[in-house]
Amino acid sequence: MRYRRVLFDCDSTLSAVEGIDELARRAGVGDEVAELTARAMAGAIPLESIYGRRLELIRPDRAALEWLAARYLERITPGAPETIGALQAEGVAVDLVSGGLRPALLPLATALGLTEDRVHAVDVRLGEAGGYLDFERDYPLARSGGKAEVVRRVRAPGEPVAMVGDGITDLETMEAGADFIGFGGVVVREAVKSAAPVYVEEPDLRVVLEYLR
Repeated sequence: MRYRRVLFDCDSTLSAVEGIDELARRAGVGDEVAELTARAMAGAIPLESIYGRRLELIRPDRAALEWLAARYLERITPGAPETIGALQAEGVAVDLVSGGLRPALLPLATALGLTEDRVHAVDVRLGEAGGYLDFERDYPLARSGGKAEVVRRVRAPGEPVAMVGDGITDLETMEAGADFIGFGGVVVREAVKSAAPVYVEEPDLRVVLEYLR
């Protein structure tokens, strides 16, 4: 393998779901939140300008997070388990790096063979009864450039690293020295497609393996 560490986005990459948009539809605020998400993922507005606003509209409680966890599992991207398994079999460290909500992502990570310490995502605070209180506001992945920060933190000096994802926040990891592979198998974002050095649109994630070997 060319890389010793590969990082994957989750939403529209490992799973054919945009998690916060799914929660928004469930909460009856889908159109407003989906528009904000699309603009942020296309690079039109910074992520931090809308992250808290979306969650205030949705206010995801424990039941909502459990529901979303099931949605992620139902819609695993074709080839995702095989891709991660092939990388791990060759000794590659695999991380999930997402601006999504950590409690909803952990079951998916487990299903894909990733341990919790390999999951980098935004945590939420819930009350004793499970109601939404707040999110981890100072966590890098709740703002633009956060994935590049995570790459800098997990990457060993001189270690070749690749990032696979669909959005502008994934593309930003190039600033931290990651080689970026754009994945348009779930949704094609033109701003990412035009800027990515490598871009694939096949619906099966296994296509990225040829660029990682």
